[in-house]
Amino acid sequence: MNAPLLDLKQCTICFGGLTAVSAFDLQIGRSDLIGLIGPNGAGKTTVFNVVTGVYRPTGGTISFENAPIAGLKPSAIARRGIARTFQNIRLFATLSVFDNVRAGFNLRLRHGLAHALWRMRAFYREENEVARQVDGLLDIFDLGKFRDSLCSSLSYGDQRRLEIVRALATRPKLLLLDEPAAGMNPREKEKLMELIRFVKEKFQIAVLLVEHDMKVVMGICQRIAVLDYGIKIAEGTPAEVRANSKVIEAYLGEEAKKT
Repeated sequence: MNAPLLDLKQCTICFGGLTAVSAFDLQIGRSDLIGLIGPNGAGKTTVFNVVTGVYRPTGGTISFENAPIAGLKPSAIARRGIARTFQNIRLFATLSVFDNVRAGFNLRLRHGLAHALWRMRAFYREENEVARQVDGLLDIFDLGKFRDSLCSSLSYGDQRRLEIVRALATRPKLLLLDEPAAGMNPREKEKLMELIRFVKEKFQIAVLLVEHDMKVVMGICQRIAVLDYGIKIAEGTPAEVRANSKVIEAYLGEEAKKT
């Protein structure tokens, strides 16, 4: 069996006397699309924050490509190949669509300060190549027509897509999506499901999805882990999770009958 891309073992995060996540285990393979669900306050976003270096775990281990990453800065973890979006959209509101995606490429730039200050030939070559790649990404996601528009002028659904595109500009191996369907209407959610499937296959990356909409989660995830009060109470296929009595009692309730 191949080693997982991301491996959390007994991961625990405490804030003072509060244990937000307790002894959490999760393994994600290189081509997995995994869902992480649970009630509000269950610890889902806390898991995202500890994986991406916002928080340091107080116990357990986190490995990415067989190397420990717990305690690394968020920028270092992003360079390793983990990117994320946020529950509340965090685009650069005063920048254009092009420049928002261009910012994602900063992580992979090779030229240094000297090239930037003196505008050496290598600087222009790299800048031109980055611009080509940004335009390519925007075209793939049908955002090229907004290239020079302020991102704040885009519709809510387009801003969500743009945030995913900016994350992809960092060339991740694992993409973390934090409630991407929040605020979307049913048609937008259908398009989002298609988009997540497309991203996974087109860019050959793994995806970890936190989402409250069970139709989205059950419709696209291969495996689902369930948190309740920071403790994992179940993990399995959508069918297994939907039928799990602990999950029904803690979270799904009547939703289990509708999905």
